[in-house]
Amino acid sequence: MPAPVSTPRKFLGRLSLPERTFVADALRTETVGGVLLLLAAVIALIWANTPLRDSYEAIRSFHLGPASLGLDLSIQHWAADGLLAIFFFVAGIELKRELVAGELRDRRAAALPVIAAICGMAVPALVYFATVTLGGGSARGWAVPTATDIAFALAVLAVIGTSLPSALRAFLLTLAVVDDLFAIMIIAIFFTSELNFAALAGAVIGLVVFRLLLVKGVRGWYVYVPLALVIWGLMYNSGVHATIAGVAMGLMLRCTRREGEKQSPGEHIEHLVRPLSAGLAVPLFALFSAGVVVSGGALGRVFTEPEALGVVLGLVLGKALGVFGGTWLAARFTRAELNDELAWPDVFAVATLAGIGFTVSLLIGELAFAGDTALTDSVKTAVLVGSLIAAVLAAVLLKMRVRRYQALYEEEERDEDQDGIPDVYEQDNPAYHLRMAEIYERKAAEHRQLAATAGQSTDRSADGGVAH
Repeated sequence: MPAPVSTPRKFLGRLSLPERTFVADALRTETVGGVLLLLAAVIALIWANTPLRDSYEAIRSFHLGPASLGLDLSIQHWAADGLLAIFFFVAGIELKRELVAGELRDRRAAALPVIAAICGMAVPALVYFATVTLGGGSARGWAVPTATDIAFALAVLAVIGTSLPSALRAFLLTLAVVDDLFAIMIIAIFFTSELNFAALAGAVIGLVVFRLLLVKGVRGWYVYVPLALVIWGLMYNSGVHATIAGVAMGLMLRCTRREGEKQSPGEHIEHLVRPLSAGLAVPLFALFSAGVVVSGGALGRVFTEPEALGVVLGLVLGKALGVFGGTWLAARFTRAELNDELAWPDVFAVATLAGIGFTVSLLIGELAFAGDTALTDSVKTAVLVGSLIAAVLAAVLLKMRVRRYQALYEEEERDEDQDGIPDVYEQDNPAYHLRMAEIYERKAAEHRQLAATAGQSTDRSADGGVAH
């Protein structure tokens, strides 16, 4: 008896219906948030480059908070350490869901996006290292060009009007989730100041209590929100970046559904918190972080200072080559075949889109060059310039295939029987084909009736012509 022939796995194949629904809902919120993020960045740049710049500096450097608790922080600091904790809380839930119910639960399926994300972070870091080594600059900013901003990338897609197939969007989302995981690890490992072990122990105890309450099934925001604030405050005072508290709590939520549940607790909370993260927290962070003075001299320094140039090259070249190269190598060695409806240039376009690094890149830039205002502003400008170049290149590449994407998107969305489920997911359902048969039979009957009516009108016209 001949051995069974294994069918090669398809890379960027059609998503399952539940996964497609989840991805669509998540990306819809992120797209709206991305547009707000773009708007906030533009406002910050205009505000910082007009005669009102003094008010901008005064507001973002204004301090508030209880000094006795070590929380007398500037508005900019509150946005970076406080509001971004909400963003990383959502990132923690996303990661947990991907690990237990999404693309990352299957090790073979996860290998490709994980390898692509790792290469998409390693190559930009290497490009940065090479640039600053040749130019005699500081290596402290190696992590700045490693992050992808999914909201900003989706905002670009919304602006250029490209209806990417769901598989490409899911690949971009999974890349961003893995990217966030490694960015979190980078922040925790490389940007932790001197540790306050008492505060860190308190934060750990708080996280244990948080987990026990979840396990016991305790409900009520009035329990978890105050506890989360205490954990955040202790984490901040411990010397570990406070956003790590958000990630840790997100990872603790259950993201698998039990019998009778329409949503897991993690999915439910993510659904509630994601609009707050995408619509408020991240745009406010951008408003108080993206405001750098952009002049001819500042733009010139982007391409002459090795640190800034390393960031631009890392985002534009490093990200595209890293993500695409990692994807191609992973597909080659896992023997995964590319979906027949797509081509490798599509993967390269998405890889170029991954070069849009904004939120986390700005945060890491502030951490890497803390105390050096001039270099921090140069690096921030480099993040903006590099992200803009990557966005323009991706837009050009995606527009070249826009007709193909629109055709695939329309095929995915087609629902002729109007039951709320796209037809491509019902080809093995007999009830679907019976419904379609009824629809076509009704249409056939209508056309037969129209044909008969048209024939009678023709006969009457002919009779009238003879009588005349």
